Amino acid sequence: MSDTKQLEDEIFAEIRGRIKEDDIDAPLRKGQYYYYKRTLTGKEYAQRCRRLVLTDGPVTVHDEMPTGPDAPAEHIILDENLKAEGHDYYSIGAFKVSPSGKLVAYAEDTKGDEIYTVFVIDAESGQYVGQPLKAITCDIEWAGDDNLVYITMDNILRPDKVWLHKLGSDQSDDTCLYHEKDDTFSLGLHASESKKYLFVGSGSKNTSFIFYLDIPSQSKELAVLTPRVDGIDTTASHRGDHFYITRRSEEFYNSELVACPLNNVAETTVLLPHRESVKIQDVQLFENHIAVYERENGLPKTTVYRLPATGEAVGQLQGGRAIDFIDPAYAVEPEPSQFHSNVVRFYYSSMRTPPSIFDYDMDTGVSVLKKIDTVLGGFDVSNYVTERKWAAASDGTQIPMSLLYRKDMVKLDGSDPMLLYGYGSYEICIDPTFRGSRFSLVDRGFIYVIAHIRGGGEMGRNWYEDGKLLKKKNTFTDFIACAEHLIENKYCTKEKFCINGRSAGGLLMGAVLNMRPDLFKAAVAGVPFVDVLTTMLDPTIPLTTAEWEEWGDPRKEEYYYYMKSYSPVDNVKAQDYPHILVTAGLNDPRVMYSEPAKFVAKLRELKTDDNLLLFKCELGAGHFSKSGRFEKLREDAFTYAFILKALGMMTPTTASSL
Repeated sequence: MSDTKQLEDEIFAEIRGRIKEDDIDAPLRKGQYYYYKRTLTGKEYAQRCRRLVLTDGPVTVHDEMPTGPDAPAEHIILDENLKAEGHDYYSIGAFKVSPSGKLVAYAEDTKGDEIYTVFVIDAESGQYVGQPLKAITCDIEWAGDDNLVYITMDNILRPDKVWLHKLGSDQSDDTCLYHEKDDTFSLGLHASESKKYLFVGSGSKNTSFIFYLDIPSQSKELAVLTPRVDGIDTTASHRGDHFYITRRSEEFYNSELVACPLNNVAETTVLLPHRESVKIQDVQLFENHIAVYERENGLPKTTVYRLPATGEAVGQLQGGRAIDFIDPAYAVEPEPSQFHSNVVRFYYSSMRTPPSIFDYDMDTGVSVLKKIDTVLGGFDVSNYVTERKWAAASDGTQIPMSLLYRKDMVKLDGSDPMLLYGYGSYEICIDPTFRGSRFSLVDRGFIYVIAHIRGGGEMGRNWYEDGKLLKKKNTFTDFIACAEHLIENKYCTKEKFCINGRSAGGLLMGAVLNMRPDLFKAAVAGVPFVDVLTTMLDPTIPLTTAEWEEWGDPRKEEYYYYMKSYSPVDNVKAQDYPHILVTAGLNDPRVMYSEPAKFVAKLRELKTDDNLLLFKCELGAGHFSKSGRFEKLREDAFTYAFILKALGMMTPTTASSL
């Protein structure tokens, strides 16, 4: 790739040139302060800051943090740039302010292996409080001002123990609240929006159950909220005199929302029943409202409801107010909000709409844009088109796709280059969000497409079930069907068709390359999970036991032969392959670098073409590439330079001039 260095540098400059480097995110009012992150010109990492709130009034959608000369001074709680000095990798996995606002606990990873150290500091002075907590996950929560709850991992990096730590004491003296001994289950932790309860969840890919810790009572013991029942999956929160539980089962596969009294958790009342075409994705509770995040027909939807006063009977939710969105394909996600307010904050973007933060008044329906990311480099949203199309899978299932292109540059006659992205695992929704780096391809005439294939969660729970275990091949054939549809409908030709996927999406790349290498000109497989059988046969390495419900347990004959029939390493053939780039991270705890290396070696041994086959291993990165915000862009620039080289489009031309 030495001949692409000039092009790579040009693309990197384009991508970086779209970023407003000196910026702050939307401040969040919490207690006496506004909290926010600030980025500085030329700096890789953020500063964590706060300013005093001058008003005692309630939170409203019209709140603005004062920044003038008479405003309270900005206080930098933590400068990640200083903390990152001397480290090739640096990431903050959690940043938690204590209830009083006097202390902050943060979890840092300096290798990319997702093993964190937690420090507690005085929010004003920055001085350390107590000793650091070592070798833990990034799940940490305050239990009052004097205690932290955290999770540690076993020798295969499975979160298996939850602990209570009193500030000032040694970690060796901490109290173990629960030990999950089943190695197919992992622990998680979150606080209720009311901050009165902590919830400890133990879950596999198909089952989860919940304990809770009563914070006001200063309890040191967990109580059972939902029992372990195979096939039933629950999440929980709290408001007033009720717990609110989202519950999924084989019968109610898209989940139902129920409430139960604090003093009788077995007595549940249905608030939102199960619906075949609507999946409950998430809920956000407030003192007087609930915001419900759902999916219907593959798209997110958000509805807010007013709740009865505490002490009044709860019943099925009625008279909800739906929030409207304008793009044909888009992404919506909940953002941290204030429990004692009528304002819900959410994130919105589409493939052409930059990331936006809105505050929505749940009483009046008034929505206020608090922040939209500034995109520099001559970006003009009116130049771009987003579309939603459908492809017929081999069994007739309709597969949604999200498209982005520049309307003054594409001909839609088959002559345009294309990059098709896919994932399709773990019920993860790959929504059509904005990503500034893509425009270095789109501004060169590319059509960028996301295939929302089975194995993901975009179309509901059954969409996931139909793309896992003994139905995993649906993921691959769906992707191929999307590619064939795009070719048949003259969006692209095989000679200009490129594909991309990371992690489980890298498995997708490996599988479709073995199945239909003739369809594509170039492929990029990022940190790909390609040695499926070998990995799933070894319970001593990270993630294996927890993954058996996703891929299958190959110690059972039926699963062994099915997994062997698609595992990329086991299905490389003596055939022509397109140009291929494979990447890895040396410290990756999820996909060991040996997997992609083995795949590349097998390809080099058997493939019959002279096309490019590159293997790039980042020595200072984990699963999620390098940590600095500009360092991450280098990966995109390298990838795009490879794609352009594969298509014979290496002529250096700044995209902004097109």
